[in-house]
Amino acid sequence: MGIKAERVKEILESEKFKTLVKKRITVSITLTVIMLIVYFGFILTIAFNKEFLSIKIGEHLTLGLPIGIGIIIFAWILTGIYINWANKKYDKAVRELRNEVLEN
Repeated sequence: MGIKAERVKEILESEKFKTLVKKRITVSITLTVIMLIVYFGFILTIAFNKEFLSIKIGEHLTLGLPIGIGIIIFAWILTGIYINWANKKYDKAVRELRNEVLEN
């Protein structure tokens, strides 16, 4: 069960396929940029404002540790957002396009 080259070209040039690819790239790049801003913001804070991160919030704890842990948790949250989007919208659209291709 193969797809002929003409059909592949038709699929790749279809608006539905292009829209699907564009949405995936948009979501991926948006989440990546958000994560990079947060991560490099933390790194730049370490480099240029160590005093802020060294503020004590307990006897043996500074502000930097919970912020660092928060960044890790934030990365998990962004991953969850992507997985949720992919499962609910992207995968459904891919299945619809696949079924449409297999029908023809």
